[in-house]
Amino acid sequence: MTGSPSVGFRYLLRGFGLLAQPSLRRFVAIPLLLNFLIFGFFIGAGFELLGEWIQQLLALLPDWLQFVRWILWPLAALLIVVAVAYVCSACANIVGAPFNALLAEKAEALLLGNRGGADTSLQAILKDAPRCIGKEFRKILLYLPRALLVFVLTLLPPLYPFAPLLWFALGAWMLALEYCDYPLDNHRYTLAQVRQSIAGERLTTYGFGSAVMLGSMVPLLNLFIMPAAVCGATLYWVERLRPAADTIKHLQPR
Repeated sequence: MTGSPSVGFRYLLRGFGLLAQPSLRRFVAIPLLLNFLIFGFFIGAGFELLGEWIQQLLALLPDWLQFVRWILWPLAALLIVVAVAYVCSACANIVGAPFNALLAEKAEALLLGNRGGADTSLQAILKDAPRCIGKEFRKILLYLPRALLVFVLTLLPPLYPFAPLLWFALGAWMLALEYCDYPLDNHRYTLAQVRQSIAGERLTTYGFGSAVMLGSMVPLLNLFIMPAAVCGATLYWVERLRPAADTIKHLQPR
């Protein structure tokens, strides 16, 4: 596998740095507000239901494993935290997709020194919204069969202790795909082309996705994770993905 996890991890940190750029502040505002609302709702509901969910999850265990409940309880809690972090991110991205795409375009223009750029009027954003949101649902359809496979694997007693790790790995990859799609989609790359592009830097991609996943699990930090991840993914695109992605786009039929 190619790439570097540490480089991918740093792209998210550098994305946070871009949020302070004066030319990006107004394009950060709406994704930031959406993240506040969605994460606030899910975190509030999650704390109320966490204990109940864990008890239901542990009830699936066979009788002969009941003696290790004290070990499995924290694993179940971690599993639910990982799941909630991914669900929050997915919901925020469905609602915020048109604004995230605009933020990615403005961040790329800043990085490349371009002036002008896309139409930023509300009418233009709403016009592109159906296409952006439709692509978000295609990502969910891509996620569901993989999530079902991981779910089945985690029901096997020998693999249960590894369930949080399996879910984390799946969530990290899907979040990397989610955010890297914004800058590539602005250049009209298909979802298949985006997947092929990020697979060419697999370790870097996992590093970036893992950073986003971890950030989504940290209270307060998760409120800022969506715009930072969009900016980090745009940095990743400009610095590492673009040359190989351009080759893929020209060789692969749309």
